[in-house]
Amino acid sequence: MTRPTPYPVRLADEIARQLGQLTDHLSHLPPAEATQVIARVLGSDEDGVLDRVTHLMATSSVVAKAQAENGVLPPEAALALARAANDVHDVHLDLDEHLETLRDFSTGAAGPAVKPPTPAPLVVRRHR
Repeated sequence: MTRPTPYPVRLADEIARQLGQLTDHLSHLPPAEATQVIARVLGSDEDGVLDRVTHLMATSSVVAKAQAENGVLPPEAALALARAANDVHDVHLDLDEHLETLRDFSTGAAGPAVKPPTPAPLVVRRHR
């Protein structure tokens, strides 16, 4: 007989499903709406998706550390999770400085006097 899936596991699965739906919607939105969604994802004061994910990763890191200290998880797994939590936090800090700009452009608060940014090709750098 299989054990029922615990509620927190089902909740994590549902959140992942909804994030997938949000991703699908985002790719089809007009620019102003897409920017508004991105601003909401970033959020601030613990109301955005990234804020919540950052907090979840930090909490997961603490839990994994305790589990590693008790021999439940290998130390390498806990250390990898701690590094990932730090990386997510750093990304959050990097993006936080652009939150007001995204909000202003998504709501039109930037005003008609503000010249929109000039389109520019972007180079994506991957850190490995």
